[in-house]
Amino acid sequence: MSVEGKPRRTTGWSGLGDHFPTLGRTINAHRLVYLDTAATAQKPEGVIAAEQEYYRSTNANVHRGIHTLAEEATAAYENCRHRVAGLISAPSAESVVITRNATAAINLVARGLEHTFKAGDEILLTEMEHHANLVPWIMLANRTGIRLRHIPITDEGLLDLDRMTQLLTPRTRLVSLVHVSNVLGTINPVREVAEAAHAAGARILVDAAQSVGHMPVSMEDLGVDMLVFSAHKCYGPMGLGFLAARPEILEEMEPMEGGGEMINEVFLDRATWAEPPLKFEAGTPNVAAAAAFPPALDLLEDLGLDAVRSHERELTDYALDRLGEIDGLVVFGPHDPSLRGGLVAFHDPEVHPHDMATLLDQAGVAVRAGHHCAQPLHRRLGVVATTRASFGVYSTNEDIDALIEAIRFARRYFQS
Repeated sequence: MSVEGKPRRTTGWSGLGDHFPTLGRTINAHRLVYLDTAATAQKPEGVIAAEQEYYRSTNANVHRGIHTLAEEATAAYENCRHRVAGLISAPSAESVVITRNATAAINLVARGLEHTFKAGDEILLTEMEHHANLVPWIMLANRTGIRLRHIPITDEGLLDLDRMTQLLTPRTRLVSLVHVSNVLGTINPVREVAEAAHAAGARILVDAAQSVGHMPVSMEDLGVDMLVFSAHKCYGPMGLGFLAARPEILEEMEPMEGGGEMINEVFLDRATWAEPPLKFEAGTPNVAAAAAFPPALDLLEDLGLDAVRSHERELTDYALDRLGEIDGLVVFGPHDPSLRGGLVAFHDPEVHPHDMATLLDQAGVAVRAGHHCAQPLHRRLGVVATTRASFGVYSTNEDIDALIEAIRFARRYFQS
């Protein structure tokens, strides 16, 4: 999909929203203002058309047939893998495992490397992790007796790197952390953490669900061993995620699921596995989603990920300024927009987040309210829930203005 013109400062790309059909809706007689991209991004016409076209003209299984439709399906599926490898500078296309989502990818690592951990080993996480990067390790600890430790955050929502240095020990086997917090917006210094982890003899996994598609992300530049993300948070279809890992890690990992496609040979009483990445891709995959993801990547390439990052940073800066106009409103995370991704979470002492989200919806403004799958972080912040507004390539200053007016409406509602 071609998008002409350079991005306007803080207001987005002219006419870009027209490429996203959902954004043409009205909600409660108001135009839809979609500020929930961190939960899932809206899909451009090219993605929707590509998924429909797959089912209309191809609709075959992959890697299993020699007829034309099967070869077309396989080519589309493997093209997605190659495009993802290029997007994140993975070691090779073969180092990219296609999964259901980022959560499934982290669980695959936890299960696949379980045999390498023993009681007394340590995994280092952070206080700002999404449940997807907490619960799989909790389950692993329950099975193996390993110890989980957590890098604390400062009051501004930054990682306490001095404490990280103290927590890294010869017992640390793995460091796993989020690239961009889905609550604080904090962009973590992954390269610095990776260097410290490797110096301690540990591997590092990064949850890039909130960064891929919103800024340039390179495994090589970050210096990480493993990276996961989901297609649906960067304008692609749901039901599609990725694990990229160094080849030797994939060789060491055991498959989490067994069945068709992931085998080399099967006998009645034993089996051997295919080479990675097929070793981890049992059963029929979501071929339609894989076929539909490249148009989202085309859009991001046309816009340029540096420009996308600049757009979201400027929107965040504008949002922080406008939210700061509302007395008593508490915004969490770094004050400097250069340290944040494109989202803001806030707490209004006068309006519960769930009431806030309901009243904002009355004004056509779609936000997220709750603990955002980050309950430990909310305990650290001293609140049960927050309201979160998150931005995408289609977001504008006018959307943020609508958010501010809707927040003022919610306050008046409870003051009346």
